[in-house]
Amino acid sequence: MSRDFLLEIGMEEMPAKFAPDAARQLKENALARLAALRLDFAAVTVYVTPRRLALLVSALAERQADTREETRGPARKAAYDEAGQPTKAALGFAAGQGVRPEDLFVRDFKNIPYVYASRFQAGAAAAELLPAFCAEIIAGLRFPKPMRWGDGDARFARPLRWLVALYGAEILPLSYAGLTAGRLSRGHRVLGGEVTVPAAGDYARVLAESGFVLAERERRRETIRSQVDQTAAALAPGAAADITEALLDEVTDLVEYPTAFWGRIPAEFMTLPEEATTTPMREHQRYFPTRAAGGALLPYFIGVRNGDARSLDTVRAGNEKVLRARLADAAFYFHEDLKKPLADYVPELDRVTYHERLGSAGARVKRLRRLTAALAAEFALDPLQAERADRTALLAKADLVTRMVYDFPELQGIMGAHYAKAAGEEDEVCAGIREHYQPRFSGDALPVSRPGVLVSLADKLDAVTGCFALGLIPTGSQDPYALRRQALGVAAILAREPADLDLGVLLAAAYDGLPRQESGQLAPWAEIEEPLREFFRQRLRFLLMENGWTYDAADCVLAANASRPYAATARAAALARARTEDGFTDFVNAYTRCLNLSGPAGQTAAGPTDAAADELLTEPAERALLAALAAVASPVAADAAAGDFYGAYSRAAALVAPVAALFDSVMIMAPEAALRAARLALLGRCVRTLGVLGDLTLLAPAPLKREQ
Repeated sequence: MSRDFLLEIGMEEMPAKFAPDAARQLKENALARLAALRLDFAAVTVYVTPRRLALLVSALAERQADTREETRGPARKAAYDEAGQPTKAALGFAAGQGVRPEDLFVRDFKNIPYVYASRFQAGAAAAELLPAFCAEIIAGLRFPKPMRWGDGDARFARPLRWLVALYGAEILPLSYAGLTAGRLSRGHRVLGGEVTVPAAGDYARVLAESGFVLAERERRRETIRSQVDQTAAALAPGAAADITEALLDEVTDLVEYPTAFWGRIPAEFMTLPEEATTTPMREHQRYFPTRAAGGALLPYFIGVRNGDARSLDTVRAGNEKVLRARLADAAFYFHEDLKKPLADYVPELDRVTYHERLGSAGARVKRLRRLTAALAAEFALDPLQAERADRTALLAKADLVTRMVYDFPELQGIMGAHYAKAAGEEDEVCAGIREHYQPRFSGDALPVSRPGVLVSLADKLDAVTGCFALGLIPTGSQDPYALRRQALGVAAILAREPADLDLGVLLAAAYDGLPRQESGQLAPWAEIEEPLREFFRQRLRFLLMENGWTYDAADCVLAANASRPYAATARAAALARARTEDGFTDFVNAYTRCLNLSGPAGQTAAGPTDAAADELLTEPAERALLAALAAVASPVAADAAAGDFYGAYSRAAALVAPVAALFDSVMIMAPEAALRAARLALLGRCVRTLGVLGDLTLLAPAPLKREQ
């Protein structure tokens, strides 16, 4: 037999940003605890709204599963005397386990006989276990900024106000934080009231029917999307709502009973830069902009109220009034900022602290210009392109001291591009200022203009290297300076650039530009170089896997060179193609056999050929392999240098047959030391050529093909 189980935790309005993680924790903790309690169930569903977290376990078993436990006791020689009678050790063990001495039995453990006790434990009733389960689940939830209330010690996202705990229709005896659970929930704060939940499985239905609460998050989310789309379509022919998934998620976690409404944007604000209009709408008011069929911004916004459709005209008027004030501030800031050109704001950066140990924002601009110049040389830019990149680096941070960006930090870079355009700066410079923060998040667009690419790289390399030099290295759960995101951005940009730049060179250049202090606050380069390289290697590995390459392919190609993201990406593509071919397994086997004997030294960079050692290789198979190496080693290296890794692999495949022949006919580990060394050196040279795609031993074995 089974019954549904419900736990609802009612509270004051929880911040929307807490909701997704709270729901995740609730489900994961419940699944883990149910498994530990040996309680079978059909499904676990979590409900989350601003005022409640709820757990519904469908078809929860009425009793735990029975168990039989075996416990090892003393060794047999200590448990029984010479007459076979139990000793005090055996009697004490039996008493401790709650079994009779005659029920003990003997079994070998690591070839030594021990006595064991077997105990049967009948499963307890679920109704007896669930109150403690509920208390543990509530206490186990963690929030970024938990609150305490009243005289108790309980902490939660917001003060708890009611609890519902039902097993089927039965109320469970649960008390927590001064509250006693019952079957009374609460509906919408204004439209609802007390809602009686007859049985656990009725929860979502009665809240929707009687309480004006859509408890199912996905239902609420799709209701909002549908209402917003329909509202936009009714505003003008071809009109559509500009819905971002992030804003849709936030609005979903702000309301319990959504109703969409529209409002009008005053005409005088439609002349502002689009971002100056949409940012206050999205970030401050949680409105959805609307666009015409061609993408142009329309003078309407769509909001979502937490309530029904009554008095929407009043709601509209109130929201229009609030938005007008927001946009009036934005318009004032914009026009004030335009009273002087963007370049005139640059000196003000000297009064803004970037980091107390890395100097002012103005000092950082100087570092960015220096690093941008170094990057321009690496990219082999012509003087005009280099000049534009330098101008971009000079102006990139100037908007940080403008009024608009001070009030709307989300617009950094964006407003700088608008102000640069108004000041007559070149289009590429304006684009570079806008793009240099990109990518801002995973999946964001990468910079396209040359100035944007160079200054974006300089900005991120300086930030990551500076933090590592100060010991501000991300931990497993903390990354306050978003260094992972910035390093991933560097990897993504370089992976797209055929210039195939070396990250190690760029990081060293970034470190060289950091301010030197007499107190020695910066860690020496030798101390942070390897951690920095590994940090970027992990980001590049993540990028490769995010782009569709398997984990073993990523490890394989990064073993060859993790400092060149473009080459790593090209290697991964070549490897994916090669793995589909029939001869690839033989290629891997040849590489692996050579590496296993030659050792790690076989993967190091090739040195000059030892002609004297080669003269010791007189066997036909040895001469054939030497000839094959002479024919393909240089072309393979040339193809790899040109980025044609599949071509290099195809050429290197000519070594597979000679390597196999060598192992079939020659004993590599010859008794003579000189001959043995010559043969191992030959294998090492084969490894360096066959390893053009990376360390193939890191690849997972190919699945066996089933015979048809």
